[in-house]
Amino acid sequence: MNRLVPPARLTQYAHGGGCASTIPPGELERVVAGLTGGGDALVVGGDDGDDAAVLRVGEGRAVVSAAAFFPPVVDDAYDWGRVAAANALSAVYAVGGEPLMALSLLGWPRDALPAELAREVLRGGRDTAALAGCPVTDGHGADDPEPKYGLAVTGIADLDRLLRLDAGRPGVPLSLTKPLGLGVLNARHKATGEVFGHAVETMAALNADASLAALERGVRCATGVSGFGLLGHLYKLARAAGVSAVVDAKAVEYLDGARAAVRDGFVPGATRRNLAWVTPHTDFGRIAEEERLLLADAQTSGGLLVAGEVPGAPVIGELVGRGRRTLRVR
Repeated sequence: MNRLVPPARLTQYAHGGGCASTIPPGELERVVAGLTGGGDALVVGGDDGDDAAVLRVGEGRAVVSAAAFFPPVVDDAYDWGRVAAANALSAVYAVGGEPLMALSLLGWPRDALPAELAREVLRGGRDTAALAGCPVTDGHGADDPEPKYGLAVTGIADLDRLLRLDAGRPGVPLSLTKPLGLGVLNARHKATGEVFGHAVETMAALNADASLAALERGVRCATGVSGFGLLGHLYKLARAAGVSAVVDAKAVEYLDGARAAVRDGFVPGATRRNLAWVTPHTDFGRIAEEERLLLADAQTSGGLLVAGEVPGAPVIGELVGRGRRTLRVR
C-alpha cells in the first residue's frame, strides 16, 4: 500500500501523543463537576466519569453516545486514523454497546499540512470503523494549528446487559484484555522516530470481541483503559462501586520494549501525572518506581478492564471490600 509522506513527522505537530494529551484526571473532574447528568433517562454518564453516555429510549433499549479525538500518536497518517477510530469505538464497547454510526472530528493545519494527508487519516478511520460495521459520515472539520482526529460514535445497547463502572462487587476477579506500555512506546516513537509495529496493531485492534465475551459471561462491570492509565481507570471504577481493588503486578502483561522505554527515560508527562493522581489512594508496598510508572502509563486505545474473567485475557487482580486505600498493588 502506498502511503503519503508528510512534509515533516506528524507527531512533531503534536504537543502530546494520543490519549497522553488528555486533560489530567483530577483537573478534568474539577472542571466538569456538577455539569453532567440528564434526568432519569440517562442511566450511564453522570459524575462517575463513565466511558460513554447511555440514554434509555424504550423498553429495554438504550442509545449510546461517545466522542474521542487526539493529536497524532504515530507518524503514519493512515495508522493514526486507524488508532483514533478504534479508540473512539472502544468507548461504546466499554459500556456493552454496539456502534451504529459515527461522525468524523477533524482539526487540520491547512497552511502546514496538505489536504491529501488529511484524507489518509480519514481513510484509516473509515477502514477501522468498517471492521466494526459502523459507517462514518462527514462530521465536522476545523482549521487548527495542531492536527487532531477522532470520531463521535452513536450506538445501541441492551439495558439489561450494560457494563458499568459502579457495578463492581467484592470477590470478583479483574481481567485486562490488552497489554500495557503503549504510552511509553509512543513517547519513544515521538522522540526518536522508531516505529513499533506491534504497538500500532495493538492500538488499532477493536475491543468488540472482548466486550461481547464479557457480556456473554454475565459481566456487568468494565471500563476502557486509556489516557488515565490502568491504575487511574481502576481507581475510578473502584471508587464508583464503593470497593477497593488489588492488582497483582506480576500478572500484568506489557508490550515488548515497554520496560526498556521507561529505563531509557521515555515517559510521557501524562503518565507521571496519572501516577501522582492515584498515589494518595494506593498502597504500593515495595513496588519499584518503574513498575508504578508502567501501571499508570497513559494508554491510547488500550484494552478493557473487566470485573470478571474473559477468555484469553490475564487475571491481574480482584475487587475486595472497601479498605483504607482504594487500590493496593502487590
